[in-house]
Amino acid sequence: MNRLAIICAGALMLAPMSFGRPTDENAKDENNRLQNAGTVIQEILDIPDDIPQDLLDKARCVVVMPSVLKAAFVVGGSYGRGTMVCRTGKDFSGPWGAPAMYALEGGSVGLQIGGEATDLVILVMNDRGASSLLHSKVKLGADASIAAGPKGRTASADTDAYLRAEMLSYSRARGVFAGVSLEGTTLRPDEDANHRLYGKDASAATIITEPKIDAPPSGKMLVGRLQKASPQLKP
Repeated sequence: MNRLAIICAGALMLAPMSFGRPTDENAKDENNRLQNAGTVIQEILDIPDDIPQDLLDKARCVVVMPSVLKAAFVVGGSYGRGTMVCRTGKDFSGPWGAPAMYALEGGSVGLQIGGEATDLVILVMNDRGASSLLHSKVKLGADASIAAGPKGRTASADTDAYLRAEMLSYSRARGVFAGVSLEGTTLRPDEDANHRLYGKDASAATIITEPKIDAPPSGKMLVGRLQKASPQLKP
């Protein structure tokens, strides 16, 4: 093998994995959702009465569902779609990794959130909660415990309810940010969207657990803002 071939082979081994990522046009909806999710996190973390810092520092993953419509849950069969970003590493303690696409389905949430469009944010607070979301549909409140999250940067997060919950959920509608109950809804990997965004061999579990996979350009704001806000996991 000549020197040029060796250099090329080494570069391929070091390059981030992309699974032969489709063009932006083929994954237009997914890229738009990632951009919107980044905007949601940017705006929420820039308000004074936002997610408590100690909760964000303990979170293994963050799920963002931008612009969930009430009608989507009232008229059967529809659902909200967004993304989940997790910290990398075996125990979800490293830097924030590439975002995987997820879908939120269920009946009762539509009656609770109200409004024309609502942004939803879910913090996944432990390894069990994060691992449960990698491969299958999870019913919130049954398969994984969930509670409406507290808000305010100085709010106490040490109560039993928050310590026991595997996930904490928030909503933002018409500029109002608050904890919201999502019990009875289900959260699952949106593998069709992941294939469109990353390629046919990509799955949510692979995207989240494989450190060499790089976020697409549309997801850079989301990942970068989380990394800036909480660069490392704090036990």
